[in-house]
Amino acid sequence: MRDQVFSKPQANIVDFAFNEEVVNVFPDMIRRSVPGYELVIPMGGLMAARHMGSDGVAYDLGCSLGASSLALLTYCPSPDIGIVAVDNSQAMIDEAQKHIKDPRIKFRLDDLLATDVTGAKVVMLNFVLQFLDPQHRGELLRRIAKTMDPTGLLILSEKVQDQDPDTQAFFDGTHLAWKQANGYSQLEVSQKRQALENVMQVETPQAHHERLKQCGFNDIIQWFHCMNWVSFAASPTRVLATHE
Repeated sequence: MRDQVFSKPQANIVDFAFNEEVVNVFPDMIRRSVPGYELVIPMGGLMAARHMGSDGVAYDLGCSLGASSLALLTYCPSPDIGIVAVDNSQAMIDEAQKHIKDPRIKFRLDDLLATDVTGAKVVMLNFVLQFLDPQHRGELLRRIAKTMDPTGLLILSEKVQDQDPDTQAFFDGTHLAWKQANGYSQLEVSQKRQALENVMQVETPQAHHERLKQCGFNDIIQWFHCMNWVSFAASPTRVLATHE
């Protein structure tokens, strides 16, 4: 379905939530809103699949409709892997389970901060930290680094902001033009921005890199950057450069 959530004037803009209305249009919303999304998800899935090999368990935290999980399975045909796809939105979980029947994926409604990822070969965390309270972001990453397989892989993707105001202004203007080229009106852009104001807090790429280091990830590669979006591959041990 086409995203028209913010197409009509709203007298009171409430905080953005992943409710049923958003879930129904989510694939269209994210593809028209996030430049590079259709590269980040399959490329992240490819990296994850190479790291998984033929067995083991991966966690897709903040899985939404399961796009990252499906990308991993696309490149990993082994029947001996498993994916635990976790989200705290009942609407997201219900919709994902309607369309994804692969027995290797188990969907779970849970709080990400309470999800046990012990022994995970791969953890995918795509566009999730930006919706968490900043004081909990380090807590989550420290627990992942401490409990996942020491040679495991974290795929982390986020919306960011640049340290330089002029660069950020260029990115913002280009992003606005891109959304308008994808059919969003000025009203839709403005109302969605207001809805996200209190629930999405973005940081610089440097802040994400430093937090990963502080939380126990000793091998960190920023492999993607398109304007206000980045993606990292990280591991507790030095394995990324030598992975074949």
